[in-house]
Amino acid sequence: MINSKNSKCITGLYVIVDPSFNKHNAIEVAKKALQGGANVIQWRDKKRPIKDQLNECKSIKNICSDFNAIFLINDYPELAKLCEADGVHLGQKDMSIQEARKILNSNQLIGTSNATLSEAITSVKNGADYIAVGAIFPTNTKSDTRPAGLETLKVIRTNVTLPIVAISGINKSNISQVIQSGADSIAVISAVNNANDPEKASDELNKLIQTAKEKYPYNSDHS
Repeated sequence: MINSKNSKCITGLYVIVDPSFNKHNAIEVAKKALQGGANVIQWRDKKRPIKDQLNECKSIKNICSDFNAIFLINDYPELAKLCEADGVHLGQKDMSIQEARKILNSNQLIGTSNATLSEAITSVKNGADYIAVGAIFPTNTKSDTRPAGLETLKVIRTNVTLPIVAISGINKSNISQVIQSGADSIAVISAVNNANDPEKASDELNKLIQTAKEKYPYNSDHS
């Protein structure tokens, strides 16, 4: 099903950029995150109309292309198609995978948010290209998260062969146990967006991810 941007590229550090939340300019955060080693950038803006987001998304898409990184759009398949992003990320209350496929180009990825094993299995059956699991830990950056935790992550890892992104409350102190539990990719928001130096923060997180993957090589990158 997937193509020019293989879902196996969903690995390593995955930084979510939200202009309503960022301490810094969103485009600059994305660039610095990539300079620090991020492999995936997701754009998330739930407040403004799509037309007001398009130019920023095009700019970040171009920067991601320069770094050979993945660029994803949260929630809006139409925006993902307009800015030629590599794909879209959908929540459980967002558009269905089937409806998004009708909008996207054939080579664009779809990832989904999942808090339970049954949701993850349904996402796989419906054609998701990667699975996000969370909330792993409590977070202040999103108010409607549902707890999943490390045990759910472990169970999903044993039942799903797609790339798994762990999200919510992940930082330098707990990355290793998240990788040990089976995550291929670590998604962060505040750990990079609110850092005084987003590039340095990304570099530190990326190195911790790679160290953990070397220590637990059989628990991640199953895709």
